[in-house]
Amino acid sequence: MSKKNVSRRGFIKGAAGIAAATGLAVSTSAQESASAKSVRLGAPVFESADDPEKLAVAHKTLGYRAAYCPNVKLEDADRIKAISDAFAKQDVIIAEVGRWCNMLDADPGKRKHNIENVTDGLALAEAIGARCCVDIAGSFNPESWFGPHPKNLSQEFFDAAVENARAIIDAVKPKRAKFAYEMMGWSLPDSADSYVKLIKAVDREGFGVHLDPCNVINCPERFYRNADVLNECFDKLGPHIVSCHAKDLTWDIEMNVHFREVRPGAGSMDYTVYLKRLVELPQQPPLMVEHLSSAEEYDEARKYLLELGPKIGVSF
Repeated sequence: MSKKNVSRRGFIKGAAGIAAATGLAVSTSAQESASAKSVRLGAPVFESADDPEKLAVAHKTLGYRAAYCPNVKLEDADRIKAISDAFAKQDVIIAEVGRWCNMLDADPGKRKHNIENVTDGLALAEAIGARCCVDIAGSFNPESWFGPHPKNLSQEFFDAAVENARAIIDAVKPKRAKFAYEMMGWSLPDSADSYVKLIKAVDREGFGVHLDPCNVINCPERFYRNADVLNECFDKLGPHIVSCHAKDLTWDIEMNVHFREVRPGAGSMDYTVYLKRLVELPQQPPLMVEHLSSAEEYDEARKYLLELGPKIGVSF
C-alpha cells in the first residue's frame, strides 16, 4: 500500500491489510506458551533513541515483556513494520495505544475530531499488533476532558458511550486488537457491573476491557475492601480483559476523603490478589505501570513487583 495519496479512511479500512502485507500478523501462540503462567510487565522506558531495535532492547533489559506503543503514525507502514518486528524479536508485546481525549466534548467539531483520533488509534493498534486501543468514555464536564459531571453516570452518557464504541469498532473492523474503555471513579464504566452492561450493549467482538482497579476505588468501603473489588473485576470481566494498569492508592487524612495515586507498593492496594488473579488469565493481559514522575520512581515500582512476584508464586 502506498503511503502517498491515500485517505485517512483508506488507512483505517486497510489496517488489517497493512498488518498482513508487511508481515505484522505475528502469531502470539509461541510467545504465550513461552511465558505461560507469568505476567507480562511493562512501563515507559527512558531511552532517548528513536530506533525500534534499541527501544525493544531497552524494555527487555529492564525485564519488561510489554510496552506502550512507541510514537508512530498510522500512515507510516514502514515504521509500523520496523517496530512490530523489533519488539517481536525481543518477545515484548505492544500492550496498548492510548488515545486520551474527550469523545463527549460539548463542541461538535472537537467531539468529531476526537472520535476520529480514537478510530485512528484502533486502526494503529490493529496494524502494529497491539492488544488494544484505550480511552476513557469521555465527560460532559465543559472545563476538564476527564472531569466529574452529574450526567457522567446518566443513561445519556451510557448511550453515547455505546454509540461511540460501536462506530469506532465498525469503522476499523479489527481482527486482533480490541477497543476498550478505562474505568473511572466518576463516569461510566465505574464498576465491574457497569462494564458488563456496556459489553452487552456494545455487542461487538472488537470490544474489550481495560482494567485499572485504582480508578474505581472512589469511596472508603471500596478502599478498605479493595481485594474484594479486584476479585469482583476478575470474576465478572476476566475473559474480556486485554490490558491492565499498575499503580497504587494512599489515603491522605483530611476532613474529607482524599485518595492519592502512588507507585505500586507504596499504597494499600492488594497486589497479591491482583497478581494472582491476573496470572491465571489465559490471554495474558499485560500489566503496565503508569502515572509516575521519574525514571527512578518507575524503577522502584518495577523492583517492587519483580520482588513480590516470586514470594507469591507469580513470575514475570
